[in-house]
Amino acid sequence: MKTAPSLTTDSILRLTWRIAVPSSVGMFFNTLFNFVDTYCAGLLGTEALAALSVSFPLFFLMIAVGSGLSQGATAMISHALGAGDLSAARRWFAQSIVFGTGAGVILTAFGLLLAPDLFRWLGAEGRWLSETLSYVNLIFAGAVFFVLCMTLNAGLSAQGETRVYRDFLIAGFVANCLLNPLFMWGFAFISPMGVAGLALSTVIIQIGGSVLLWSRLRKTVVAQGLLVSDFRPHLSSLREVAAQSVPAALNMMTIAFGILVMVWYVKHFGQAAVAAIGIATRIEQIVLMPAIGLGTAMLSIVGQNHGAGLPFRVREAWITNIRLGAGMMLAGGVLLWTLGAMMMRIFTDDPEVIRNGTHYLKAAAITLAAYPILFVTVFMMQGLKRPGYGLWVGIYRQIAAPIVIYHAFAFTLGWGLHGIWWGMAVVTWSAAYFALGWGWKVCRELTMPSKVMLTKIMTP
Repeated sequence: MKTAPSLTTDSILRLTWRIAVPSSVGMFFNTLFNFVDTYCAGLLGTEALAALSVSFPLFFLMIAVGSGLSQGATAMISHALGAGDLSAARRWFAQSIVFGTGAGVILTAFGLLLAPDLFRWLGAEGRWLSETLSYVNLIFAGAVFFVLCMTLNAGLSAQGETRVYRDFLIAGFVANCLLNPLFMWGFAFISPMGVAGLALSTVIIQIGGSVLLWSRLRKTVVAQGLLVSDFRPHLSSLREVAAQSVPAALNMMTIAFGILVMVWYVKHFGQAAVAAIGIATRIEQIVLMPAIGLGTAMLSIVGQNHGAGLPFRVREAWITNIRLGAGMMLAGGVLLWTLGAMMMRIFTDDPEVIRNGTHYLKAAAITLAAYPILFVTVFMMQGLKRPGYGLWVGIYRQIAAPIVIYHAFAFTLGWGLHGIWWGMAVVTWSAAYFALGWGWKVCRELTMPSKVMLTKIMTP
């Protein structure tokens, strides 16, 4: 592996591009991975498509746990690296692996036990229920590898290395294109598995990813010199891992609740409105990927520089990433505003769906620049080992404010479906405004002369 960048001495701008670009590219291919699964399920029939849709809440629960653990582990490992404490960095990495393995086992048991009753409650029955269970049971059987992949990536991200995970996601997309039809329809000695074949393909790719990430990670300072004793569960260390990871995971879960809240309000305006939001949010997600990549860069940079007692570099990283993100998202907003209708036509020829989705994308176009402020600030707080901030922002932005604003705009003021679209813009910008104020307050406190002197005295 090439020499990792120095997160405490290299140019902030150079580091941002070095870390964020591979991360964004990887997430793009991860999105394509999900598109391939949806396309293949469509080839199998309505029951297969419905199986993927109804299993989303449980699947997202697993992703949220893995993502939260990855963020928490990255913050702790990068902080230790910045402080020059390799022993602590290795210990946190090992304990995160232990925590992740335990979480994966619990997820497997939880998913297998809960799935049948949950899917019946959601209306699945007969062939639909059996297809759904055949898919989700295999997915949760491999839960350990989903969580392990993200945890191993934390060890790399804490060192500013995001190219390995990018390579895995690209390779995973290609492998998914090949394995899905192989397991769906069978070949030679492989029996056709239908929708369960999509799950098996995904689990095999996660196992391969775990092997790849470990093979690269073991050559880095975080994994070199690890002792068996480092992997012995240590209660106080596991508590600290949980304290950093659980709020981040719960913040991810608020996204699922946010989707449910919006869909609940949108469904009042018909099936075409629900279909429109499903397509439009996927388009928006692709445009947002650079901003999400900046959040990844922010977590690593802030973690190491805070650990090294360099508060001015923390502030510089926050300002630099917000400026970069806002600039890119302003350009993305122009793209959505002018080409939104054309993008909608790629996915559907229904004029009502296209019209509703185009209106959503216009509201999204003026909202995009708010997301870098949110992402960068939340990840800065995670890097400072203050994960609770992101959870409170998530509760406000995804649940509390939408319930009030959507109802007021759509029904009280009588703006209908447009009220929900523009309500989304108001909620997001208000959350970004709070994040901007809070981020500036934290950066000012970090760089106060007395605080800086105290940090230098306490830093080894």
